Amino acid sequence: MNRMGSQGSTVAQRRRMALGVVILLLVDIIWVASSELTSYIFKRQEYNKPFFSTFTKTSMFVLYLLGFLLWRPWRQQCTGSLQGRHAAFVRIALIFHCQVNSIGHAVTHLPLYPLSFPSNLSASKKQRVRFSNIMEVRQLPSTQALEAKLSRMSYPAAKDHESMLRTVGKLTVTDVAKISFFFCFVWFLANLSYQEALSDTQVAIVNILSSTSGLFTLILAAIFPSNSSDRFTLSKLLAVALSMGGVVLVSFSSMDSPDGKGTIGSLWSLAGAALYAVYIVMIKRKVDREDKLDIPMFFGFVGLFNLLLLWPGFLVLHYTGFEAFELPSKLVWIYILINGLIGTVLSEFLWLWGCFLTSSLIGTLALSLTIPLSIIADICMQKVRFSWLFFAGAVPVFLSFFIATLLCHYNNWDPVMVALRRVFAFICRSKHRIQRLPEDCEQCESLIPLHTVSHDNESFCS
Repeated sequence: MNRMGSQGSTVAQRRRMALGVVILLLVDIIWVASSELTSYIFKRQEYNKPFFSTFTKTSMFVLYLLGFLLWRPWRQQCTGSLQGRHAAFVRIALIFHCQVNSIGHAVTHLPLYPLSFPSNLSASKKQRVRFSNIMEVRQLPSTQALEAKLSRMSYPAAKDHESMLRTVGKLTVTDVAKISFFFCFVWFLANLSYQEALSDTQVAIVNILSSTSGLFTLILAAIFPSNSSDRFTLSKLLAVALSMGGVVLVSFSSMDSPDGKGTIGSLWSLAGAALYAVYIVMIKRKVDREDKLDIPMFFGFVGLFNLLLLWPGFLVLHYTGFEAFELPSKLVWIYILINGLIGTVLSEFLWLWGCFLTSSLIGTLALSLTIPLSIIADICMQKVRFSWLFFAGAVPVFLSFFIATLLCHYNNWDPVMVALRRVFAFICRSKHRIQRLPEDCEQCESLIPLHTVSHDNESFCS
């Protein structure tokens, strides 16, 4: 029965992994198609309005807030978040039999614990065991309070109160809204830079240069570390150097564009990658664990604040002459709405689902497939011919993306340093062996008896 159960779980896990991989591949196709459609709107439909496109598609994130009508846990957070969290803390305190004194020390009393016996024993002889009546006093930081309480719970009790503990650990609606307010501007600027880049150069070049966000993340995380795993290593330095070399080659290849906007598009792509890295590093410093932040709710509030706060940008850009305000035609409206619903809202949900079915590492590595897919799309659909500099620069950028993802996933892993230490140890051992070889020969000669040498000489003379 155990073997059948383990085989069933293995099959279910493989199906789960296969479904996740298929979903991530679908997301890659959607993102490349969304970029190609945006480029088509800017260049073929002659509606080159990056700010309008970014504002419309980012505002459509507000559709996630329909979860407050359709998703019961969100509604419960709105109706009684404070009462619910207070009641949850009280229930946890009762479970652990904790009393909190005036200075915040948790004093845990050890009560009577009944032992479980077979059912054939008489109920009148039910035995109990009394532990030593010792009080344990500890002062823990607030960040470890929930984990400390979880460690003291028995497994059945923890399973029974799992949903309640998750509710306590998650950020409230107010906290998520505050974080969304601070980061909606950085998110919007990163996406605006990406849209500006699409209006000036090919999709493949934009996606390759945008993939350097992982390298900017490594650099910023080393400057502003949120934990010990953000320290800079030789492997990260190699990945940065490899990526920068590829970026230089791709940027040189974009200078051959006939309209002369290739360099500007490359700069916009790098600016978007840097802004996205700022967003990632800062939100990681703000939220220490990913499961504490409800990501769909976060994006919903980002769309809401984008819709309420960033509309004055139309007036600023219109009167300064950078982007004249003009409503699109009916066909372009359809393209933008489809692109926003599928390429922004649905793709984000599918990517999160794919990461949940597989892992965050596989989900991040799947993003790199947009590079070859966008190259194929540009060659087949737009008949673009890339120079050898482009392909020579695409390879190191592609490899550095894999390296950066692996280094971010496996904390404190520095394969370059490990390899250098092994090479150094091998050289030291080889040098030591070479030095010991003459000494061993001298020792062997000194061990030969003198009478044996004289006997050999006499026999030689005779």
